Amino acid sequence: MKKAVGKDPDGLLTYEYIANHIGEIDEVLDELIDNMISVDLNGQFLVSAAHYLHAIDGVRYHGAIERLIAAAIDRDREHRYIGDLLPALWGEDYASHVAELSAADNNFRRIYKRLFPEAII
Repeated sequence: MKKAVGKDPDGLLTYEYIANHIGEIDEVLDELIDNMISVDLNGQFLVSAAHYLHAIDGVRYHGAIERLIAAAIDRDREHRYIGDLLPALWGEDYASHVAELSAADNNFRRIYKRLFPEAII
């Protein structure tokens, strides 16, 4: 694993490793996420990994997804990627549930405030 992602310049190699070894990575997932957080400077692959893990098993990978999202929020200063998480993780109808989602999920609230700073939630 370390050999495969050790020279990852931007998070893509780590994301591909996660995707290609999903049934075998549970014991090293935290290390993989640490690696991705350290190299993905714009949040692109952090968002992709969060989306992927949520699609595979959002309950099983909840902790990993939370870490990925939190890091992506901090890294995606231009808001090019984090907006994709709103419908992917919280449903296409997230906009009609902003208040309750904001109260229940800190990462949702943080993303929403970044994308819609004028919104009162």
